[in-house]
Amino acid sequence: MESIGVLMTCPMFNYLEEQLENKFKLFKLWNFSEQKQQFLKENSNSIRAIVGNASFGASSELIDSLPKLEIVSSFSVGLDKIDLNKCKEKGIRVSNTPDVLTEDVADLALALILATLRKICESDRYVRSGLWKRGDFKLSTKFTGKSVGIIGLGRIGTAIAKRAEAFNCPISYFSRSEKPNTGYKYYSNILDLAANCQILVVACPLTEETRHIVNREVIDALGPKGVIINIGRGPHIDEPELVSALVEGRIAGAGLDVYENEPEVPEQLLGLDNVVLLPHVGSGTFETRKAMADLVIANLEAHFLNKPLLTPVV
Repeated sequence: MESIGVLMTCPMFNYLEEQLENKFKLFKLWNFSEQKQQFLKENSNSIRAIVGNASFGASSELIDSLPKLEIVSSFSVGLDKIDLNKCKEKGIRVSNTPDVLTEDVADLALALILATLRKICESDRYVRSGLWKRGDFKLSTKFTGKSVGIIGLGRIGTAIAKRAEAFNCPISYFSRSEKPNTGYKYYSNILDLAANCQILVVACPLTEETRHIVNREVIDALGPKGVIINIGRGPHIDEPELVSALVEGRIAGAGLDVYENEPEVPEQLLGLDNVVLLPHVGSGTFETRKAMADLVIANLEAHFLNKPLLTPVV
């Protein structure tokens, strides 16, 4: 397979890059950012696969520029950066990396809840700055027993729910349809979910229907004691509305791993103590990134050996 051209859209993970270089003819698009169009024109007939991620996938424009493209193998579970309709139209296969990152993302969601409610980051700064010598840190908020509402009860949402159950949290959720045999309270209206939980967790895929699914109405329904946790995608939340609600005290806090225009983060959030900010690291452990990389490679190999994809999307 050393002669098969694979286009990697941006730097992702050294191990993945090394494996691609060992097994295929790897093209690194970021090395040609100044001459991107010229590079694509010169190499378009050599590239049969794209490896993208949650930041840089396969746009309609990129797909159209590669007439020999056969497969897009995404180093991510999210598919919002891939033009799936264009891939279907052209008969291009698509795969992603579900399941292998579920546990890490669910772990991080719980970490964000605890860090936000118990003010872990603020407490850390308090000790490091020497302020503890002047007096005890302020009280925080208990997590055990708080009602948790989850937007999207797929693999990750379910894993978050199971973890929250260990803290004796009542679980409810909103999704397109009720899931069988969960034992969790289902709301068919997201406003009802927000009004009946204290911690609202965003864990659904990003689609046109879920873009800004958390808007001003939802935030106001959650109320001034509520906390929002987002481990989905930044555009799930109307970011200006979230910022104003946090600044005005219309919600109690937020734990965010994703943002609307990454890596840009609203300046107002940086100065707020009731917000925990992470740099999109939900799946960011050595173990999970290696498993994701192995799955990307396995899907590419399966395709070019005319075998079924391990995790087909299209």
